Amino acid sequence: MQVLTHTKNRMFPGLKLALLGTAAALIALPVAAQAENPPRWVELDVPYVPTPDGAVAKMLEMGEVGPRDTVIDLGSGDGRIAIAAVRDRGAQTAMGVDIDPARVKEANANARKAKVEGRVTFKKQDLFKTDISKASVLTMYLLPDVNLKMRPVILDKLAPGSRVVSHAFTMGEWESDRREMVDGRSLYLWIVPAKAAGTWQVQSPEGAFSLTLQQQFQKVQASAERDGKALPVSAATLRGPELRFTLDDGGKPRQFVGMIEGDRMLARSGDGLQADWQATRQAR
Repeated sequence: MQVLTHTKNRMFPGLKLALLGTAAALIALPVAAQAENPPRWVELDVPYVPTPDGAVAKMLEMGEVGPRDTVIDLGSGDGRIAIAAVRDRGAQTAMGVDIDPARVKEANANARKAKVEGRVTFKKQDLFKTDISKASVLTMYLLPDVNLKMRPVILDKLAPGSRVVSHAFTMGEWESDRREMVDGRSLYLWIVPAKAAGTWQVQSPEGAFSLTLQQQFQKVQASAERDGKALPVSAATLRGPELRFTLDDGGKPRQFVGMIEGDRMLARSGDGLQADWQATRQAR
């Protein structure tokens, strides 16, 4: 008996399913005909289960998709998320990847119907081999183990501040920044954090000090000192490339907001914010 396609059941990931309808027809064919039409195997990491339109709209809203964004949808199925990103949210471009050629063909046809084919593309591709580095918004409806395999790739390849939206499944210890429910379906948002950990030498008009940051995903703990004396630090938060903390320097609390760019941090000025400061991360 020929097994043409196998996949994982969403409720029971270990269960292998065989789609055998075409196999029965092959049995009746002469041997030569079977040789001329060998069965195609399509290895699917995730079964095709479409995301309802209401959940699609909420995912794109959570990701704040807009005209400056490049959206990549992993496991794009019939293309509805990538198409809606351009058609409904005005994304600059969108790309969907799926390993199933039937789904890619269907998605391209749907893009033509929606008249967005010039800005939406679909590729038959293994999601683990997809270059996601250009995405400002990454969407996905995969499985828990696939999310965990993608997590280090996301943290390494996506720019800080990029948004990741997942239908149904989390990222393990990386807690989401936002969760919404749509018709009983869980939707999760993560903001990709900058790499903030380390000791930073801060130069400010009130005097230089060192700032040490410990980081677990978007959560940070901060401590500071000047000339060997500890300076109280509170309210340290990291959102994408933006670091915020309050430094109590001699009884005068000041709020610092900096944008991390590699091993440099530049002040973001504004009402009530400490201005004219910068920091450089020490070599590790």
